[in-house]
Amino acid sequence: MTKKDLADYFGSMAAAARALGRTRGAIQQWPEDLPARVQFEIEGRTNGKLKVSPALRKKAIV
Repeated sequence: MTKKDLADYFGSMAAAARALGRTRGAIQQWPEDLPARVQFEIEGRTNGKLKVSPALRKKAIV
């Protein structure tokens, strides 16, 4: 999952920040490929509409 995925889903980075309870500045500091813990949180908050990257999911299972 990338920051672009967030912006596409929520409509903007500002809307994503509001939905996730984060500041825009905090989200801007994330790398383009979101950290694993953030991806799992977002997958939960979007009821699975945004998915954790397959490579990260595989690492989490192993």
